[in-house]
Amino acid sequence: MTTYVWDYLEEYEKERDDILDAIDSVFRSGQLVLGRSVRGFEEEFAAYHGVAHCTGVDNGTNAIKLGLQALGVGHGDEVITVSNTAAPTVVAINAVGAKPVFVDVDPETYLMDTDQVAAAVNEFTACLLPVHLYGQCVDMDPLARLAAQHGLAILEDCAQSHGARRAGRLAGTMGDAAGFSFYPTKVLGAYGDGGAVITSSDETQRSLKRLRYYGMEERYYVVQTPGHNARLDEVHAEILRRKLCRLDAYIERRRAVAARYVDGLAGTGIVLPKVAPGNDHVYYVYVVRHPRRDAILDALRAYDIQLNISYPWPVHTMSGFAHLGYATGSLPVTEAAAKEIFSLPMYPSLSPDTQNRVIEVVRNVVAEV
Repeated sequence: MTTYVWDYLEEYEKERDDILDAIDSVFRSGQLVLGRSVRGFEEEFAAYHGVAHCTGVDNGTNAIKLGLQALGVGHGDEVITVSNTAAPTVVAINAVGAKPVFVDVDPETYLMDTDQVAAAVNEFTACLLPVHLYGQCVDMDPLARLAAQHGLAILEDCAQSHGARRAGRLAGTMGDAAGFSFYPTKVLGAYGDGGAVITSSDETQRSLKRLRYYGMEERYYVVQTPGHNARLDEVHAEILRRKLCRLDAYIERRRAVAARYVDGLAGTGIVLPKVAPGNDHVYYVYVVRHPRRDAILDALRAYDIQLNISYPWPVHTMSGFAHLGYATGSLPVTEAAAKEIFSLPMYPSLSPDTQNRVIEVVRNVVAEV
């Protein structure tokens, strides 16, 4: 039996009755688009974070894109972020006509190196876009000071950090707005694409509501451009409402999986995740590091263990972003990490037996490569 880095089937069996009831309740409601399920999820997700507003959208990429637009970021602006992220972060910046500007990452956490951000700010900088990566938060205090000093917006990318905290504050509550993805693999995942933007700004919220619905406030009348068709689906919204009630339980199970890895992989030479001081990690993925990464992954396939790399190609090295002009070696920490990091299986329903087999095989493989 193949072991994958992520699997939802066992969790689905446990939650199947609730998931099917969620779907049926939408189909019986008489409202299939922007109905009571989307409104309910928006209210409940905002309440979970202690913010005033949530706007459900169709995916995490558009959560970032619409979030940028609602904060007034567009053509001619620069957005400071990282290259060690999923490409959609940067695709969204590009989509609004802004220029991504990259800083390197911390060599232990792989999060944005906030010490480098001040030097990247210039007259064109409009927004700071920290990525709360792998399940823990960027240090937001220096970014908040820079934003206040230079009049910059802060949009948090929280696609990988549902429920993560820094100094007690939830990811998504430390900037002007925050974008979330509910792709199935996420800590809070739907059964397809989905996303949301949260904010406590009434003005930003009004803009977001228009932007996701063609730029309209009332049907057929556009008041803001460019608008989009970027609505969260009713079915996914209702499923997310049910799963939101279990989010904290999912996080606890992920932490239990992480703790078993700490015990099981001690002494192997594999570099385990470093939790930054003040952070409460939710372990969206369990990213480890080893200089013989590729040989390890090749050997594991023989045991039907299929793992993942998050991420093998830093965004600035991709041909689609060659126009940004970043040469090889320009972000040395990011580039070095991309050659050595990989992800071990991490999901709430990962059984101890399956995890113990992964640990045993990994230990043996690492000793041999």
